[in-house]
Amino acid sequence: MAGRRPLRRSAAGAIVAILAALVLAADQFVKYLTIEHLPYREAVPVLGEFLQLFHIRNPGAAFSIGAGMTWIFTIALAIVACVIVWKTLGVHSRLWAVILGCLLGGVLGNLTDRLFREPGFAVGEVIDMISMPWMMPAIFNVADIFIVTGMIAVALMVVLGLRLDGTRERDHVKHDEDASAADTAAAPSEA
Repeated sequence: MAGRRPLRRSAAGAIVAILAALVLAADQFVKYLTIEHLPYREAVPVLGEFLQLFHIRNPGAAFSIGAGMTWIFTIALAIVACVIVWKTLGVHSRLWAVILGCLLGGVLGNLTDRLFREPGFAVGEVIDMISMPWMMPAIFNVADIFIVTGMIAVALMVVLGLRLDGTRERDHVKHDEDASAADTAAAPSEA
């Protein structure tokens, strides 16, 4: 990030925390509206077959896989949330802070369902409501959107070599090559 000062850790942490809280609040608000106003297991067309609302409770992962092992998903979400928070400690890039904040908010949205929704603590069902039958048979929620786009963004950042500290991978490779060349030039020659 040439020309830009790196973020202080506290600023990066604030961005992550604020975005995570906003995404979590949006996700839970949409789930509240879904529970209160949408009929259960009935398609409500928004844009015909392109976009529908369909209220379901998902005990498993995508496509309801692993419905009998909900507690495993709870543990996995908790671990992912902890890893994101841990990685945030090394963030000095605004872009990384935004990505990790949105990703953390999505993870916390589904984790909240797992912890506090029926049938009980740590085995709760995730509320899903967005259906796009033309694209895929899955029904998903706001948290899922942020998780998927967040993971795509993380993959792009890694492929592009953009590091958590705001530098590029190639800058580190060039620095290492320069340091190695300087060490070689400074070393006394053998006679």
